[in-house]
Amino acid sequence: MSVVCIEFKPGLEGVPATQSSVSYVDGQLGILEYRGLNIKELAKKSSFLETAFLLIWGVLPQKEELESFEDDIRYHRRTKYRIRDMMKCFPETGHPMDALQTSAAALGLFYSRRALDNPEYIRTAVVRLLAKIPTMVAAFQLMRKGNDPVQPKDDLDYAANFLYMLNEKEPDPLAAHIFDVCLTLHAEHTINASTFSAMVTASTLTDPYAVVASAVGTLAGPLHGGANEDVINMLSEIGSVDNVRPYVEKCLETKAKIMGFGHRVYKVKDPRTIILQELAEKLFDKFGWDKYYEIALEMEKVVEEKLGHKGIYSNVDFYSGLVYRKLGIPNDLFTPVFVIARVAGWLAHWKEQLATNRIFRPTQIYEGEHNVSYTPIEER
Repeated sequence: MSVVCIEFKPGLEGVPATQSSVSYVDGQLGILEYRGLNIKELAKKSSFLETAFLLIWGVLPQKEELESFEDDIRYHRRTKYRIRDMMKCFPETGHPMDALQTSAAALGLFYSRRALDNPEYIRTAVVRLLAKIPTMVAAFQLMRKGNDPVQPKDDLDYAANFLYMLNEKEPDPLAAHIFDVCLTLHAEHTINASTFSAMVTASTLTDPYAVVASAVGTLAGPLHGGANEDVINMLSEIGSVDNVRPYVEKCLETKAKIMGFGHRVYKVKDPRTIILQELAEKLFDKFGWDKYYEIALEMEKVVEEKLGHKGIYSNVDFYSGLVYRKLGIPNDLFTPVFVIARVAGWLAHWKEQLATNRIFRPTQIYEGEHNVSYTPIEER
């Protein structure tokens, strides 16, 4: 029997899975670029929908293109009443990510035509997913409390409209702006687990709603998108600044994971974290300081002291939960909010995958037995 020597990389770490021009990360220098534009510049000068257009179509839109894109998304914000009725049947104790995955997949029942070689079909699918995902997230939040969902408000922009549908009141302009920047920061991050899941699903040439639903399911795990929710739970458990150092030392002693720290790519402080921390302080200056912020600052200091030499620093999840809390977003909606942003990146990779598609079919290293004899049931 011939033996093929294949090097096994757990988690496919460092194994290139595709060629892409969507985004770029330099983990040693702390650089993140979308289509060559630095995330710091986009966070300062762009909007989330302009950034989404850039990611998906590869160029910054002309003024008329952006206005048309925004108008189309505004028009498609509402969902079919049958989807709302379906969501009303979900258990109110269910996690919002499970509700969102089901709802995203259900969109494919209503828009099932697959014309993957048709630019207009692709554009309409992009618009529908970007438009309807926030509506479904906000709707489930209200319906699980026994309330009817709030309908979108056409005179509000993308970020402000979501906060309005979620909290049943128009947000402060600063809060809406900061949320829009948060969406930009979370829109894309190369071939992470959920993006890879989206690409594998896309490679079968299924519909884009199934692609997004598969990515949502992958993002739900605590090692990926669920980490920001766990950060808040961790800060709550610590309780005070005085408890930070003993908590960190106990984690190191027991080799427990410290949520919000470390990254498979970044070996310096995540550039998105730097921006998020600035946003958090702007929010707290205007709307009052979060009791967990001082704990977070002390935790970052202690972890950097203990683990900085290993390249372990705070990541994007560490401060995002604090920002979302101040915006009135419940803890278990943090990851669905991540989805609202990351749909842009998933769709960018979906569109790129379609251009040079080949179905993913990795191999394996077999470690089982060979030539095993069948044992009759009476002899087992």
